Amino acid sequence: MDALTEEKRYTIEDIYALPEGERAELIDGKIYYMAPPGWGHQRISRKLHQAIANYIDSNGGKCEALAAPFAVFLNEDDLNYVEPDISVICDLTKLDEKGCHGAPDWIIEIVSQSSKPRDYMTKLLKYRTAGVREYWIVDPGKQMTTVYSFERDWVEHYGFETNIPVGIFKDFFIRIQ
Repeated sequence: MDALTEEKRYTIEDIYALPEGERAELIDGKIYYMAPPGWGHQRISRKLHQAIANYIDSNGGKCEALAAPFAVFLNEDDLNYVEPDISVICDLTKLDEKGCHGAPDWIIEIVSQSSKPRDYMTKLLKYRTAGVREYWIVDPGKQMTTVYSFERDWVEHYGFETNIPVGIFKDFFIRIQ
């Protein structure tokens, strides 16, 4: 690759140098800018976060459910920084004031038109290789949730009206609507 075709590799330092209010993620040194979420996205995010946090609290769980914006440093490098819509972390030693250092146990992404390719392909591969145990892609346009259980090596699709089993917790189901 010559100098004319070589793509610039960004680092976490570049993410922190973004202008105030501008949000982006960094995957393998490539910056992905994020549009502000809409009302429908935020409504789904709030309902999911609330259901997960309530389940953890009512069962004396030791996990933390954290909603975006929340920094996740997937690898021990300066080339990967994501802000999943919801992150569930059960190893609390991964948490500090900057965010989560290492893979969360469960990640939920709520897709928008602009984030679909990134959520369905780029992040799917990145989350799997980083050690995320379970990954949900919630697609409001399709009224469908795709659940990847990386521990069990399976994928399932659920309509929003279905009770979706949470693989990392016993006897916990979530209905999106």
